[in-house]
Amino acid sequence: MLPEEFIRVPEVPSGVLELPAMPLRDLVVFPTMVVPLFVGRDFSIRAVEEALKRDRLIFLVLQKDKSIETPGGGDLYGVGTIAHVIRSAPIEENRLKLLVQGIKRGRLIEYTPKENFFTATVEPIEEQELDPESLSSEIKAYIRSVKEQLDAAVSFGKQVIPDLLMLIKDLEEPGKIADLTASLLDIKASEAQRVLETADPIERLKLVHQLLQSEVGLLEVQSRIRGVAREKIEKEQREYFLRQQLKAIMEELGEGDERRAEIEEYRNKLRKLKLPKDSREEIEKQIRRLEKLHPESAEAGVLRTWLEWVLDLPWDKSTKDRYDLDKAREILDRDHYNLEKVKDRIVEHLAVKKLTKGKSHTVQILCFVGPPGVGKTSLGRSIAESLGRRFVRISLGGMRDEAEIRGHRRTYVGAMPGRIMQAIRQAGTKNPLIVLDEVDKLSLSFQGDPAAALLEVLDPEQNKNFMDLYIGLPFDLSEVFFVCTANRVDTIPRPLLDRMEVLYLSGYSEEEKVFIAKNHLLPKLLTEHGFKSEDVIFSSDALLEVIRGYTRESGVRNLQRQISSILRKLALRRLKGEPLPFEVKPQDVKGFLGVSKRHTMSEEKPMVGIAVGLAWTEVGGEIMLIEATKFKGKGNLILTGSLGDVMKESAQAALSYIKSKAEEYKIDPDVFSQVDVHIHVPEGAVPKDGPSAGVTLATALLSLFTGKEVRTDISMTGEITLRGRVLPVGGLKEKILAAKRAGIYKVILPSKNKDEVMEDLPEYVRDKMNLHFVDNLDEVFGIIFSKP
Repeated sequence: MLPEEFIRVPEVPSGVLELPAMPLRDLVVFPTMVVPLFVGRDFSIRAVEEALKRDRLIFLVLQKDKSIETPGGGDLYGVGTIAHVIRSAPIEENRLKLLVQGIKRGRLIEYTPKENFFTATVEPIEEQELDPESLSSEIKAYIRSVKEQLDAAVSFGKQVIPDLLMLIKDLEEPGKIADLTASLLDIKASEAQRVLETADPIERLKLVHQLLQSEVGLLEVQSRIRGVAREKIEKEQREYFLRQQLKAIMEELGEGDERRAEIEEYRNKLRKLKLPKDSREEIEKQIRRLEKLHPESAEAGVLRTWLEWVLDLPWDKSTKDRYDLDKAREILDRDHYNLEKVKDRIVEHLAVKKLTKGKSHTVQILCFVGPPGVGKTSLGRSIAESLGRRFVRISLGGMRDEAEIRGHRRTYVGAMPGRIMQAIRQAGTKNPLIVLDEVDKLSLSFQGDPAAALLEVLDPEQNKNFMDLYIGLPFDLSEVFFVCTANRVDTIPRPLLDRMEVLYLSGYSEEEKVFIAKNHLLPKLLTEHGFKSEDVIFSSDALLEVIRGYTRESGVRNLQRQISSILRKLALRRLKGEPLPFEVKPQDVKGFLGVSKRHTMSEEKPMVGIAVGLAWTEVGGEIMLIEATKFKGKGNLILTGSLGDVMKESAQAALSYIKSKAEEYKIDPDVFSQVDVHIHVPEGAVPKDGPSAGVTLATALLSLFTGKEVRTDISMTGEITLRGRVLPVGGLKEKILAAKRAGIYKVILPSKNKDEVMEDLPEYVRDKMNLHFVDNLDEVFGIIFSKP
């Protein structure tokens, strides 16, 4: 209980009073309220001393602006509290601690400075006396509600002196209840002043009830927040306690240190990585899961493998591109002969990067198309070296499972990431050069279409957030330089081909092969077989003999094998004691490699119904013989040799043209209905298609019906129409080189291909070849049936 002197209110004389005044900065003292005050301003200390000399009464009034050090009358509110100084004690120099009790409200009439303090002329405001028994039900309800709200505030954690709470519960006077309750509220000084200035006890009770209700609502929210926080803390404490117990158990089992070290290692790796927020949260979640799992469980093994993959990926590691154009050109020229268009394209890419200071986001997906052995894959390695990037190769030949590209879902036993993410991890940087080898040999099966999966990988608009099914987190592939290789483009799906810049690499001429063998193949092969450069001397003629007699290819792979075969035999001779150096001459080649496989068409005798055509295949240009014969029948056309639909239609067109020109070529028109014609293209196991054999088919048919022999020292290619026009075709450089390899130096070509041929064909090849450009079949026949 409060001391009796605190509860007993001294009498205040009636009438206007002159009392020492003490302005308060941010506190309102209510009647019957006992409150401690700390006094520091000189005029306030003198006012207290004056009050103690008199009857201990002092007038306490709130300042409108608490920052004013010496307030005047206009700086004070008009209503204050006449208070009784219960106790006063100095606490330090020029500071007092007071205990005062509010007695009655007072209206400030005048505020006057004295010698060293202020006095206030105050008119006491008498409290309206109300009989508790005569109060209306509404007022009683307000009184009860105030008491209940106080109980609620205490239940939500508000600190209230128990004795004061009991005193309020025992009171029934609305005014006193309002004043005591207001003294307990955490409200602004201006709101407390509004309560003090409300003289009517009923209105004052309603106002305090409203303020109390607001505070209880706030306390309820605070209590709920504290409850949530407390639950979280309790949960964390419980988890910590259980974890400590688990730690002790694992230490007893001898597993604790190793497991902790493993988890800590994962967390350290994660801290070092710069990851998107979502990815980091997912990895942290999986680490926590692993921490709770039994180390020997199957799920823990799956999680451990996943974490090792994810944390080993180069999320934030990249190499800096090298923009030295001269150095890049030097590397490309060192490793590859000719291929000027491809080299120019790489140097142009570097030039753009250099001008934009590496900020250019141009498409970096190239596709090298050409026959085997011309250096498509090794060119990718040279590009990587010239750029200063890591190099990784992915072989796509025969791939038929979409999961090989996009990865397997973790639910499957033995699941792993796709080949793309494996290559990224192998490279150790997020911007390597990746060669997708043999992109034209992807297969389609019930397991999905890998080519469709590559659409996302090779699309710069989509691969910024490539999602491997195993990794399950988006990875940025936009900085990867993709290079694809293929032997042909017709087997590459059109949407996939549309995402790539296609660069065609044609086959090498004999002169180019000799240069490549001397400057690229021999130095490497000599080292591999234990020789120094001066130990073995290959003459250019010997290399040419190997090329002509033992290789029939567009590239240089077979040439490399044949040279290796010679070097192995020389290595054996060296071990048997034969002196160095060894010199390889043209006449020695047969002794090393056996009988020559050379076969030149120009040595063949001219025959009726046989014409020499040129074909383009995925391994380069080839000579293609077309044979035609006739026998008694009803005018049927028989086609054999695994011919495709387009080639069959070319044969029909050629026969129709010959029929239409029968009289001009002195052919009996009736013969076409009396015989069957059989056209055969040898090597029947090899599929053949395309329109470029039209000229050759027409020549073979005309020879057949006129009995004229066709020259074998001339080859030809070109599409024909029913009117005998010769249309342009593709793959001409490879076809001309194939003719040259076969010893045929005269070639008939469509005139519309002239500019292309003159640009692509090296000058030293053009000088050796006799190229005839024609517009119609009459020109073809004039050349092919002429005497050599």
